[in-house]
Amino acid sequence: MAAVTPAAIVFDNDGLLLDTEEAWTRAETTLFARHGGTFTAEHKRDLIGSSHTVAAGRIEAMLGLPGRGLELMDELAALVLEEALHDIEPRPGAIDLVHALRDAGIPYAVASNSPRAFVDRVLRTAGVDALFAVTVAGDEVQHPKPAPDIYLEACRRLGADPAACVGLEDSPTGAASARAAGLTVIGVPYLPDMAIPDADVLATSLADAVVHETCGLVVSGR
Repeated sequence: MAAVTPAAIVFDNDGLLLDTEEAWTRAETTLFARHGGTFTAEHKRDLIGSSHTVAAGRIEAMLGLPGRGLELMDELAALVLEEALHDIEPRPGAIDLVHALRDAGIPYAVASNSPRAFVDRVLRTAGVDALFAVTVAGDEVQHPKPAPDIYLEACRRLGADPAACVGLEDSPTGAASARAAGLTVIGVPYLPDMAIPDADVLATSLADAVVHETCGLVVSGR
């Protein structure tokens, strides 16, 4: 039975398409140390996938600096832009999947909660910027993930009905956004034990057969 071909595929970026989370972790570790804190795995779990405003509130609470969240986020943004100049690699299976979509003529885009400056920089650092004609950043929509705006805008730019598209996400926040926009959601958790309740399909990497099948790229048999 031939797999159903989606109208388009929309990739999250951080931790899904590219392994930028290490860059974020290095920046977060530096930020916390500057302000007398220690960045932990639990902090990472709480921040992963969160929007700028949500992260600001969480970081100011973590560091015990009420009212300084947006200032801290500005500082973190400067740190992570420096980290984004090096050591950014595609996640396992990502480039093979993109090439397969391109060869099959299935449109695709990136939809990220990160700001435009960061999205453009990490795509260049990873050497994949030429592969993505359509990208949407978190500072280009009114409401970031988990609101549906970013996914709706990506589908609009692709000229595709969201209900006929597939979104790929590594976090609960991102999956909630794709689900709210009406996409079929593939969850590929960056943290292996992280639950993604809004995912229709779960996979351990973008190389998994279930990812390719859900994206309309393989033939399934009985």
